[in-house]
Amino acid sequence: MATNRVISVVGHKNPDTDSICSAVAYANLKREVTGEHYQAGRAGAVNPETRYVLDYFNVETPVYLDDVRQRVKDIEIKELEGLTENVSMKKAWEYMHERKVVTLAILGRHEKMIGVLSMGDITRSYMEVYDNQIIGKAHTPYQNILETVNGTMVVGNAEECVNGGKVLIAAANPDVMEQYIDEGDIVLLGNRYESQLCAIEMKAACIIVSNGAQTSLTIKKIAEDRGCKVIESDYDTYTLARLMNQSIPVGYFMKRGEIDSFTYNDFLDDVKDVMAEKRHRYFPVLDGQGHYAGMISRRNLLSAQKTQLILVDHNEKSQAVPGLADAEILEIIDHHRIGNIETMGPVFFRNQPVGCTATIVYQMYLESGVQIPPAIAGLLLSAILSDTLAFRSPTCTAVDKNAAEALAQIADITNIEEYAVNMFAAGSDLANRSAQEIFFMDFKKFKAGEVDFGVGQISSMSAEELQGAKEKLMGEMGHLCEDQNCNMVFFMLTNIMETSSEVIYCGPDSGKLIGLGFNREEIAPEDTLGTVNLEGVISRKKQMIPKIMEAFQNL
Repeated sequence: MATNRVISVVGHKNPDTDSICSAVAYANLKREVTGEHYQAGRAGAVNPETRYVLDYFNVETPVYLDDVRQRVKDIEIKELEGLTENVSMKKAWEYMHERKVVTLAILGRHEKMIGVLSMGDITRSYMEVYDNQIIGKAHTPYQNILETVNGTMVVGNAEECVNGGKVLIAAANPDVMEQYIDEGDIVLLGNRYESQLCAIEMKAACIIVSNGAQTSLTIKKIAEDRGCKVIESDYDTYTLARLMNQSIPVGYFMKRGEIDSFTYNDFLDDVKDVMAEKRHRYFPVLDGQGHYAGMISRRNLLSAQKTQLILVDHNEKSQAVPGLADAEILEIIDHHRIGNIETMGPVFFRNQPVGCTATIVYQMYLESGVQIPPAIAGLLLSAILSDTLAFRSPTCTAVDKNAAEALAQIADITNIEEYAVNMFAAGSDLANRSAQEIFFMDFKKFKAGEVDFGVGQISSMSAEELQGAKEKLMGEMGHLCEDQNCNMVFFMLTNIMETSSEVIYCGPDSGKLIGLGFNREEIAPEDTLGTVNLEGVISRKKQMIPKIMEAFQNL
């Protein structure tokens, strides 16, 4: 049964062409077979060679996955509308009660959150306020008063706001009333002509007539002439007095300034820390543009679903996208040595001794009976050519070559060698790249016991281009090694035409290690930075890594 959940298919960090193209192709295959939402991802920048391939076959760049830990977007967000700051406290209370929530977002222009209002704020506004001037201080809209007291304005403009004065009840006779009514006050009174007239003459801003009484035409005319608003309400005077504070706009009592809120991309680990420290019931969530999106609570964290992943072209923790430990691995499709990734339960793991992961993906298309689109065929062909150095690498098998030839026909590539030359040329534009850019074009980390080491590789058909890259790298290798927290680094400068590599080694014991691994006695064991030419060595997977791992055992 199809679901809306996204499952990401992703390769290793510092992705090469096989990592990217296999992810795109396998995600397409899974969509065709299951009908579910599989999405190709990438764990790093697209290198020039891969960019050439994607552009050549008009394929979109996979989504960048910088970290696959659970985020706010992975949990259920309560889609609760926000209110504007002029809404009355009474209306906010009713809104909370209907939706069974205790916190509301208050929004300004363009759905930007400017504050939050809690049930506690409403309670305090009613229980702790003894200021009879608060209606004016809050610049309460008359429309709020009308809604709160269920009234009708028979004189005046309801669009205006209260700008001062106090609220009082005209319980005394007019002689006494003259002593405590000031200009701008709001007076609550009954159907007594003398009291109404007195309030108007004392320049009250508004009179509210209770008990559903009809104001006389004379009072209306006088009020209009004096600029006094007149409201008629069905409530009695006592109830009117109780309701008046509920007309105050929420903006007066809401919390402003630093508001504890989250965004879609906040990690749940960080969210839990904030929730543990701040004892709020609900927290607002903002989208990528800073617009209010809804609310979450501690209960929502229980519904968090781990990011589901399919790994292609790697099975080493050090090479995987950050946050892998908090994700759910569903499958692994790879052609490298078995690494150290652990899973919570059984997974589909397909690992074959071929030259490229794309070859395995091609086989899986055939096994599933799914027709390969021309663009996907082009990606798979490009990955095989890249990983096998156009069939020159010792990792290349007959299975890889047969797959490439079949894919070339589907992709309408009539001259494989010519296409490979153009692809490699696009990817080996090293002259305009910095040492760091060259270093990360294809760099992987490995672990041998307690030692972390890295192996990078670039390939080119030009010896001059490789020499220029070497000169740039030699001056930066120490810093790059340290930045990657590696004990040692080996970087292969591979000449495709000559099927050889010049290897830069850096770090304590790196000289000793490569000397042992390749029986090169000219390398002094104490060397911590140098180069060595290795004829016939062009495969990191089949030639470089096994020799280094063997040398580690003999140290």
